Amino acid sequence: MAWLYAILAARPVVWLLLFVNAAGTVYGYYWYRYQLAETPPVFLPFVPDSPTASLFFVLVLAAWLLGRSSPLFEALALVTLVKYGIWAVVMNVLVWRVTGTLDWAGWMLVVSHGAMAVEGALYASFYRFRSVHLALAAVWTLHNDVIDYVFGMMPLYHMLERYADQIGYFTFWLSMASIAAAYWLGIRVRRQPLLPGGRIDFRPKAE
Repeated sequence: MAWLYAILAARPVVWLLLFVNAAGTVYGYYWYRYQLAETPPVFLPFVPDSPTASLFFVLVLAAWLLGRSSPLFEALALVTLVKYGIWAVVMNVLVWRVTGTLDWAGWMLVVSHGAMAVEGALYASFYRFRSVHLALAAVWTLHNDVIDYVFGMMPLYHMLERYADQIGYFTFWLSMASIAAAYWLGIRVRRQPLLPGGRIDFRPKAE
């Protein structure tokens, strides 16, 4: 697997992911524009789930390119990329099963959000967050579930409205699973060492 980590740590690859995720983040906020226009201001930070997840990752990548570490954003990125990546794939597949069809935009969401979950997991070995950062990310994630399914701010899938209770239950346990995965991948598993040849040092600088 060393060859894979060497590719992931290459500056051109990190730059490419930065641009792709930044573009996806902008498009994601644009996709939410109608729901955001109807959202009370107090809930605005918690409505655009997927673009905020990719924004966390953009901030992580930018910090790495600057030779810095951002452990809180690393924890937030890992948990939310995995959670909302899987969530969107499941929701769009459910739309397909319920309606019998899924347009090109739906399949684009399946591919792009599946990629979100994959990139979050692939870079987990480079993260340097600690349990306190993961705890804060867990609070954010579970609080977001409350905002979505107690205060009714969940993403709009009108064809799935009759399954709202089941989706809320699924989302809660997906959050728990994503937090557990982040603990295992980001804290328990051995992290990648420094890479030679001008690779990025993803580790925080010694104090």
